Amino acid sequence: MHTDQTVPGSHAMPPLPRFLVTVLPVVAVAVSASLITQPNIPTWYASLAKPGFTPPNWAFPVAWTLLYVMMAYALWRILALPENRPGRAAAIVAFFVQLILNGMWSFAFFGGKSPLAGLIVIVALIVAILATIRAFWRLDRTAGLLLLPYLAWASYATLLNGTIWQLNG
Repeated sequence: MHTDQTVPGSHAMPPLPRFLVTVLPVVAVAVSASLITQPNIPTWYASLAKPGFTPPNWAFPVAWTLLYVMMAYALWRILALPENRPGRAAAIVAFFVQLILNGMWSFAFFGGKSPLAGLIVIVALIVAILATIRAFWRLDRTAGLLLLPYLAWASYATLLNGTIWQLNG
């Protein structure tokens, strides 16, 4: 009888590669989003009409830092599962789809200076986050739970983005 350690594909990703696969893409999205966002905050974004429920500018990097850490830890947990675990590969793909959409939002909204483009991207992002939570939940409930604050923030950001689009359209 084979144990998990001897069945081909049943091993988890070793810690160093898992760290790199987990942290580097999340950091790359965070940094690239920040680079496109920061220069536009005191200029274009400051000129937009915004709703009363807009948080102060300092709240965004604090929230996103916490969310990115939780996202990376959730992925870390999934990558720690045996490679042959049913649903693992699909969960990883779902994670990276939502991560790409996450980065695309900054480029659409701030880079393109388009609340409408941002709204289109963020709606797709919400769908991708939901798919990722569902895929993670089936494999590791903690990993799924770690993404719930991200879903809440992205939902709030969708309302904010949509309202900004309406106010400035």
